[in-house]
Amino acid sequence: MVEVRLRVNGTDEPLDIQPQVSLLDALREYLGLTGTKKGCDQGACGACTVLADGERINSCLALAVQYEGREITTIEGLDHPLQGAFVRHDGFQCGYCTSGQICSAVGMLAEHKDGMPSAVTKQASGGELSAAEIRERMSGNLCRCGAYNGIVGAIQEVAR
Repeated sequence: MVEVRLRVNGTDEPLDIQPQVSLLDALREYLGLTGTKKGCDQGACGACTVLADGERINSCLALAVQYEGREITTIEGLDHPLQGAFVRHDGFQCGYCTSGQICSAVGMLAEHKDGMPSAVTKQASGGELSAAEIRERMSGNLCRCGAYNGIVGAIQEVAR
């Protein structure tokens, strides 16, 4: 066991965990923050997306001990206009992927604002996000129900 101090949603959380515990399992099993979902447990679906110092990460692929001293934000700690926009645009159906979709979209909007390129723009970006640009930037987050049009609409609303 190792002692780790995680800062999650603005609160310092001391944990005694095995060094191989994923950040996802630390959040869900040790801290009781079950909004972050375990989908594939292989980094392919994005249901486990959280923000680490404002950058989106797949928490199933991250070891909790690696994130000591960094600010982790889960859906429970998020207060963002995207949450209401997802409701208005039906950007969810079963809701399983929604927390990861929203956390990923928050990180993606910050990346776009900072001028990070994507496969669609192929150069530093800025300006308005097209539907194709949003789909590319969100391609690491899967929705098995097919709520993609609502997700794109919600992100476009907030990006404006």
